Formats: sequence, C-alpha cells, structure tokens
Amino acid sequence: MAEVLAETERLRLRTWGPDDREEFTRVTNTPAVMRWLGGVSNEATRDAAFDRIDGFQRDYGHTFWIVERTKDGALLGFCGLKRVNAPGGEPLHGQFEIGWRLREDAWGQGYAKEAAMASLDLAFGRYGAPHVLAMTVAGNAASQGLMKRLGMHRREDLDFVDRRFPNPSDINPAIVYRIDAAEWPAAREAALA
Repeated sequence: MAEVLAETERLRLRTWGPDDREEFTRVTNTPAVMRWLGGVSNEATRDAAFDRIDGFQRDYGHTFWIVERTKDGALLGFCGLKRVNAPGGEPLHGQFEIGWRLREDAWGQGYAKEAAMASLDLAFGRYGAPHVLAMTVAGNAASQGLMKRLGMHRREDLDFVDRRFPNPSDINPAIVYRIDAAEWPAAREAALA
C-alpha cells in the first residue's frame, strides 16, 4: 500500500504503487515533457530509471514520489528528493537533490511549486538535509524560474558535464541551483506570498 508523505491544498505526495509505472509513462513520456531530459525514453531506459527510484526509496527513505491530485486522484507526475548520482557530477554525489516532472496538462497551474515546497519541507524537516540542489539545463527556463521562486540560488561553481548526453548540446552542461536549510523558512514565506 502506498504511503502518503505529504498533503497540500491540492496534492498528495506518495510512494509508488503497482500500477503507477504504466500511468506515469503514459502521461509523462512525451516529447514536450522529455524535451530537456534527453527525449522520449525507451523501455530499457525507463526500467533503469524506475529501478533507481525504487533504490532511493529503499536506501534513503525518500525518492521522486508520485504527485496525485486529491480532488480526482489523477497522477500528475512526480516530485521529491533523491541523491545526486549523475555521471559527471561526482563531487556532488550523495547530496540531496529535488526534482519534478509533471504531465503537460498540469503545467502552469502551480502544481510543481506546491509539490516542490512540500518536498523541501520534508528535506529540511523529516530528513535533516543541510542543503538541497536542483539541476536543469540552460534552455529550461520554466524549471529555472521555479528554482528561483523556491529561493534557490544559481551555483555556476557546481555545474558539470553530464556524461549521459553529448557536450555541448541543448541538454548539457547541467546547471545547478542550491538552497541551504537556514534559507528555507524565509524563502518558503516569500514563495507563499
């Protein structure tokens, strides 16, 4: 049975259930959603990603959780916390990383911000993270905008070349944002304003 990690005004963040992989793939493995993530993924790539999601939950007690809309139970995507493990980002490995991926019809409605705020509350509260990183690419203005609205700061000194992708390309290098635990209370208040 799925465990609910957080509930917000409109959303539930929960662990993955047996039917979630198929639905998640159906609603998020699209050209638009995967634009900045290397493109639509094949079955082997998806299976490896799901194995990593399961591994983070098993090994650390947190992962990229399912984001479910409470009013109708619709699976909107995922948001949550993992540990940095990108090839090329070895100096950052093991640090807390927040990430999100929502289906197209959920964009522009504040769901990603709502889920990310709940994830940061968990990071700094339940899991005691000293800081949290977020990664994107230069062209992904929407993700960078959310990172800024969450009070995260661009850290060019932490950028790296992700060896999974050609470099240079529109999805490389990876650019990094960061927020420290001490910054979150004020950033959270500002994000709610």
